[in-house]
Amino acid sequence: MSPDSAFPFPSPDQMAGDLRAALPSFQRVDWLADTGSTNADLLARARQPQGSVARPWLLGTHLQTQGRGRAGRTWQNRVGANLMFSCAFDVFLPARQLPTLAPLIGLATCQALRRQLTPEHQARLNMKWPNDLQWDQAKLAGILIESTRSGTAQAADHHLIIIGMGLNLHDARALSQSLNRNVADWAGLAAIDPRAAQASATSLVACAAQAWYEALNQATAHGFADLPARYAQVDGLAGQPLDVIDDGKLRQTGIACGIDTQGRLRLRSASGVQTVSVGEISVRLRR
Repeated sequence: MSPDSAFPFPSPDQMAGDLRAALPSFQRVDWLADTGSTNADLLARARQPQGSVARPWLLGTHLQTQGRGRAGRTWQNRVGANLMFSCAFDVFLPARQLPTLAPLIGLATCQALRRQLTPEHQARLNMKWPNDLQWDQAKLAGILIESTRSGTAQAADHHLIIIGMGLNLHDARALSQSLNRNVADWAGLAAIDPRAAQASATSLVACAAQAWYEALNQATAHGFADLPARYAQVDGLAGQPLDVIDDGKLRQTGIACGIDTQGRLRLRSASGVQTVSVGEISVRLRR
């Protein structure tokens, strides 16, 4: 049996139909055979002139030819090797709070995927700030969040949020070699965890999308006061010595000690606790 046959990948039409049934709160769900970028597609759709539009939307694809990760990095993929999808949400938050969504969405995704694992393996799936999912310190999934003003916005705090995710299903070994860093895939989890082996492509997408929907609703209603405590449950960097690299230059060093209510990484050093803002910053474990 090939690695791919161990994790069946439905047809685009079947994926769309199954996800519509699994996500009744979503107003539109589509899955394509291929596209350039699901994030870009949803942004373009949202900017089309039209009247009142009901969201959330979900758009996924078997193959993404122009996918992007954080800092504009290209997302490498082939059909059946990755789950690639994006969701569009209307969010009512002040603009200054939008960066906090990165660790919030990462937290929600990690907790949702942990529920696809048996309890003894759940802690091995954790977060690398701001929103990378890692399995035993190897990257399993990346999340890209983009925001713009909603075309139908009537209030200053009305924003359109596009959340895109790429989850590795297969090819971890090849990706690790080509990227020169540790990469994990769901097939590796399924090989050792019986609950992970029972997960389907549809269930993985649905659990993440529903978690995003619920997390955004919770943040809109109640804010971010409990974010640091919740994030601590999945924090894969806590207590680690870190170098923060920005634009190829060393900007900050210290011991990771969680995040604050604005979602900023906290670093403790001899001069006290400093914060790192969400942005195109690489956080690296010092060796």
